[in-house]
Amino acid sequence: MGLLKVRVAGAVALVVYVVGFTAGGASASVAHQSGGPALGPNVIVLSPSMPQATIQQTLDTIATQQVPNQFGTQRYAILFEPGTYGSAASPLVFQLGYYTQVAGLGAEPADVVINGAIDVFNQCSGSGTGRTCTGLTNFWRSLSNLTLNMAAQPSTPVVPDPGDSGGPSCDNSAEMWAVSQAAPMRRVIINGLTTLTDYCNANPFVSGGFLADDEFQGSTVINASQQQFFTRNSDIDGWTNGVWNQVFLGDNGAPPTAFGPGTNQYTTLASTPVSEEEPFLYTDSNDDYNVFAPAVQRASIGPDYAGGATAGTSIPIRRFFVADPRTPVFVINAALARGQNLILTPGIYNLHGTIEVTRPDTVVLGLGFPTLIPRHGNVSMQTASVPGIKLSGMIFDAGMPNSPALLVVGSRRDHRDWHAARTDDPTLVQDVFFRVGGAEPGQVTDSLVVNTDDTILDDVSAYGLFVEHYQKFEVIWNGQNGEDVFFQNEMPYDPPSQSAWMSSPTTDGYAAFLVTPRVQSFQGYGMGSYSFFNQGVPIMAAQAFQAPDRPDVQFTDLLTVFLNANGGSGGISSVINGVGGASTAGNADTPVDVLSYP
Repeated sequence: MGLLKVRVAGAVALVVYVVGFTAGGASASVAHQSGGPALGPNVIVLSPSMPQATIQQTLDTIATQQVPNQFGTQRYAILFEPGTYGSAASPLVFQLGYYTQVAGLGAEPADVVINGAIDVFNQCSGSGTGRTCTGLTNFWRSLSNLTLNMAAQPSTPVVPDPGDSGGPSCDNSAEMWAVSQAAPMRRVIINGLTTLTDYCNANPFVSGGFLADDEFQGSTVINASQQQFFTRNSDIDGWTNGVWNQVFLGDNGAPPTAFGPGTNQYTTLASTPVSEEEPFLYTDSNDDYNVFAPAVQRASIGPDYAGGATAGTSIPIRRFFVADPRTPVFVINAALARGQNLILTPGIYNLHGTIEVTRPDTVVLGLGFPTLIPRHGNVSMQTASVPGIKLSGMIFDAGMPNSPALLVVGSRRDHRDWHAARTDDPTLVQDVFFRVGGAEPGQVTDSLVVNTDDTILDDVSAYGLFVEHYQKFEVIWNGQNGEDVFFQNEMPYDPPSQSAWMSSPTTDGYAAFLVTPRVQSFQGYGMGSYSFFNQGVPIMAAQAFQAPDRPDVQFTDLLTVFLNANGGSGGISSVINGVGGASTAGNADTPVDVLSYP
């Protein structure tokens, strides 16, 4: 299965209403504010006026269904109205499963307070001595815009982890966020201990995550077995250890850079050159729904709300067209053409045409991981080369037959000069995920193509880029003056032979990240690629990173790793352009580092 293939072309200056909700055979009736939009049966709006037992039952019912539901079709957004939930004596604790978004509806994170925890535990399979429990596939979930107080938790887990060897007291000892990619935490304040690993059983393996615009107060964040992690514009009181690649960008309290043998593999950049946080749904003092689009920040450090009210623009809900999976594409496009923004509610969207986002400053906001699948070899979504388009909160799945791309940002045919406007009003692609295979068969040539200047790609590229298991070059970078901060990659598992996996007649394999010869200027920081060729064939890749040798094409803190000496073969011959040692079974599970290149 592939998560993302990115092709960057151009100069990229990187920068409900619910009544009678039913799931899994159990039901709960959930009320909702008057005057709110009709967001469909899978958007669950909770109010502090509801009995806590009703809230707990609703959350547990969804968790019971979604925690094991890796390739299911159900999607949920759970939205908390402003107020306080749970207490020290009776905390609210629940698990967050697949395809579930949890968010507060306040204007600021402090407007929704949960006394308790929102946990992601390891998942277990097998039995007896063959039983294993890891978080390596804990994908596709999100948490945002609220405050968690960890002062007290119940004596027994709400949804027990059957693989827990530490017991209930262990499960309830921290906010456990044991995720592995495609699981962003944004705009969250946590008071108390946070662990990025479920340390309550013997195999707490996890493989990467994304934090942005968060505050961790009163305790060190426990990294433990997280192999790589990216944290941006957050406040942290401390960070324990590292494994292979820990990257910090614009954070208060981040550890200093320490990269190389015998270190924690930290890469720390003092400030974020340009950023703009993800738009979010909220209710105002009149209980009216709006979408808030935070303002552009430059050279920023820490959360955008730390100095008071978040700067930005509020967009009333009446300016949004609300679509569901049954809405025809031509109806969506007509709404976009007449100047409306777009909310995609939870579900699977089988697209028989392309969603066309053509007007400047259009917001396309997904709730509950709406999943877009092209059904006729079409592109799922295409934007025009205009400033200020904001895309967030969606999964793009490949369908059949083959599509040329899933998401195309900007058009090479559009030669209007929008550059000056884009500099202050960049295009955003945030919390957008791409898959080929897994849920269903699919084919695509390129998952994401970016043609526009001054685009911020958050969580899926430039600031936190996770790309895995594509067959050839996994990221192709053509843009000038680009920057990528953090890259996590696994090469494809199953090339059938070396001769079938050659990027040229004399070059073994394909680089995970290709900066093409046309590029004159590029900066990369904290970038790693791993191999696990599991077919018993000695497959080699000549290098993980390939780039032109030019003074202004620069990399800092690169690494490769050979995974699993017991099951892998072959490896990676060099880190970049023949520089750096090989990663093979002889140095398995140990990073091979290049601190700078050239």
